Amino acid sequence: MRIGKLGSALIVLALLAGSLYAFREPISLQIAKRVAAQRMGSNPLQDLPDGLHIAVCGAGSPMPDDQRGGPCTLVIAGQQMFVFDTGNTSARNINKMGFNAGNIQGIFLTHFHSDHIDGLGELLLQRWVSNSNAQPVTVHGPEGVETVVNGFMQAYSLDRGYRVAHHGEAIVPSSGFGAKAVAFKTQAFETTLVYDSQDTKIHAFSVAHAPIHPAVGYKIQYKDRSIVISGDTTPSVHVTKAAQGVDVLIHEAMSMELMKLLQEGAKMAKRDKLEQIMKDITDYHTSPVQAAEIAQQAQVSYLLLNHIAPPLPLPGLVDAFLKGTAEVFKGKIQVAKDGDLLSLPAGKKSIDVSHRF
Repeated sequence: MRIGKLGSALIVLALLAGSLYAFREPISLQIAKRVAAQRMGSNPLQDLPDGLHIAVCGAGSPMPDDQRGGPCTLVIAGQQMFVFDTGNTSARNINKMGFNAGNIQGIFLTHFHSDHIDGLGELLLQRWVSNSNAQPVTVHGPEGVETVVNGFMQAYSLDRGYRVAHHGEAIVPSSGFGAKAVAFKTQAFETTLVYDSQDTKIHAFSVAHAPIHPAVGYKIQYKDRSIVISGDTTPSVHVTKAAQGVDVLIHEAMSMELMKLLQEGAKMAKRDKLEQIMKDITDYHTSPVQAAEIAQQAQVSYLLLNHIAPPLPLPGLVDAFLKGTAEVFKGKIQVAKDGDLLSLPAGKKSIDVSHRF
């Protein structure tokens, strides 16, 4: 029986596939070894152009979302790394994007709802051990931040002892454990300078998230580029004022129409208390159209919607979420997902968008 060229090629491919399968373990180990060395030896900060960069380490809300963890925004100003809010996936997503948590120079909290702070303990631990930091990181926030930081410090105090006893002071200096809380006050209609160093200025301003008080947003400036992070808020003139002419407005967004679907689902399931919760949370957030109106009034270049609620597991839901925004805001609108990266090179007007997952 004669075997044609096609048959011979198929036999060769089958033998090759069989060989690869037989040696899959050593091949996989070699690949893993090279990837680990490359990841641990890389410094993505050196690969970024000088400027202001936004890395989304958490674009979601308390609702489970496969594409979006708890609120977290990593801001890179030159070679400085700052984290704004520390939701539940903060440390892992920062690492997943290739950044070293040990390089974080400051953490800024907008308010103390659990979904904005529940990843703080893990992030403090990773920041401590990743670079053998001998000094604790500074956690900035409105009044009450001391209570939050001291609570995490106490909860992790036993773990601190374990780490030092196991690895030794040279590897994990006990002096670098945890964080130092720095509280600030904000004044109505005024921004408060809370950080000023190396071409970088960070201002805080009050927002409207009653009954949660205090609650703030942040404006970050590096050289000639600037962004504003709204924090959780209803439509606020303070956000509009702070965001005047910035390159990127990062604003929370909740679709009231889609939230009604969850309310109706809870009602059909006869979960009356859950239905009431779903109604309650709509009264202290901002809809996508309202966020678009703020962006247009402030004449910003780019609107990045975050703290997305409810989750958007289907592509068509993103369209429903954005319905009406294009008629209001004439700039670019993006619904954030974990791993998104926006780069704002200094001395330019461009905003370069990529994804690091």
